[in-house]
Amino acid sequence: MNYDIKDDKLAVDGELRIEWANQSMPVLNRIKERFKTEKPLAGVSVAACLHVTTETASLMQTLQAGGANVWLCASNPLSTQDDVAAALVVNHKMPVFAIKGEDNKTYYKHINAVLDPMPQYTMDDGADLVSTLHSERTDLMKNVIGGTEETTTGIIRLKSMAKDGILKYPIIAVNDAQTKHFFDNRYGTGQSTIDGIIRATNRLLAGSFFVVCGYGWCGRGLAMRARGMGANVIVTEINPLPALEAVMDGFTVMPIGDAAKIGDFFCTVTGNINVIRKEHIETMKSGAILSNSGHFNVELDLEGLNNISASKRTIRPFVEEYKLKNGKLINVLGEGRLINLAAAEGHPSSVMDMSFANQALSLEYLVKNKGKLKPDVYTVPQDIDKAIAKEKLKAMGIEIDVLTPDQAKYLASWDMGT
Repeated sequence: MNYDIKDDKLAVDGELRIEWANQSMPVLNRIKERFKTEKPLAGVSVAACLHVTTETASLMQTLQAGGANVWLCASNPLSTQDDVAAALVVNHKMPVFAIKGEDNKTYYKHINAVLDPMPQYTMDDGADLVSTLHSERTDLMKNVIGGTEETTTGIIRLKSMAKDGILKYPIIAVNDAQTKHFFDNRYGTGQSTIDGIIRATNRLLAGSFFVVCGYGWCGRGLAMRARGMGANVIVTEINPLPALEAVMDGFTVMPIGDAAKIGDFFCTVTGNINVIRKEHIETMKSGAILSNSGHFNVELDLEGLNNISASKRTIRPFVEEYKLKNGKLINVLGEGRLINLAAAEGHPSSVMDMSFANQALSLEYLVKNKGKLKPDVYTVPQDIDKAIAKEKLKAMGIEIDVLTPDQAKYLASWDMGT
């Protein structure tokens, strides 16, 4: 079995951490038990490009239980938990290609490694796997039946491919499931991003000015948690609708050019490029802290920052201090990559329980509907979304009401008025 990880000897610690995560993933565990019996993925080959974390390990175990052959690589150079990668290789005989801190060359070498076995299905987080398949490994396309995508950033890329007629196979947008983005993006990103910033800096948020760039579901969660820590939260936006919502939610809204002069902490969560640029950085306070929790490190203009800097040094783990030519000090966390995974452990497992339940059930759906879907980006079927929410409530010991026959009839009618 081919694999490329940091150290096999880390497997013992990784297995314990996977076990800990599993304890908070009841929905995925229930799916795993059904998969063991039914084997709906028997003989299916899957190339997965995901953050190699304890929660991802639980998903990989679920796919294996369903009969799938899985090859796993990292979807971000800094998001791998090396002990988890070791546990999957040593204890679960899964080919894993992921090392925390790998350079870009190794990152794409690992992506190609999971494509080499000619997978039938892809499971992506950011669409780098799909992009590589469509640009450099087109020889493998004839084998691919379908795929899933986990992130907002990835879905933006895939919808662009579909619009241009480039996308060659159907992909389910897991991120668009309500049991994913309402919870994973909002509560998961909110908590884990604050966790990453605090672990990296050990700075006090209370009383500070905390700038959140983007007020999508991730931005909503981050702004909510930063305010909960006592920060004065400023939101920047390019869309008038979420900007208005941020105002109604009690946050200060202004352009990034104005926020740059005020902020102590900055975090981008937009999915776009060069959100904070060199002209903004030059006006910041000395000691300002910049971070990103969007999928790629392109949200911060790091090239522009380098151009206006006289020097830089690593002042503590995951903190690079840039000394600008104007004498100011600017701190960038986690190389501008996902700070919640670079400096912390990513989303809590209880949130990823629903996200990865969507992944597992969406893959099962693709297998069952082989040949029936045209190349396009599809939403998660609503019955899957609702079933996951129902299972999560059940696991939490919460019951809800059901419609009476009269209520169901009323909602289905058009002639029953006042």
